[in-house]
Amino acid sequence: MPVCPECDTPFNFAEDEVDEGEVVLCEECGTEYEIVATDPLELSKVEAAGYDDEDVQLGVEEEDE
Repeated sequence: MPVCPECDTPFNFAEDEVDEGEVVLCEECGTEYEIVATDPLELSKVEAAGYDDEDVQLGVEEEDE
């Protein structure tokens, strides 16, 4: 059974129950991992996407004067 790389808690799935691209959650520490390979199982920590208000302003266009 695979374990969380962050806190060493066993996940509630077997390696043959997941597919590449799925996201799994550690119930103990709350860290999300994407399955990047299944044979052997390889996990990649999902980073939270952070946006600044300055980066994205929906519906606002700058006008040239």
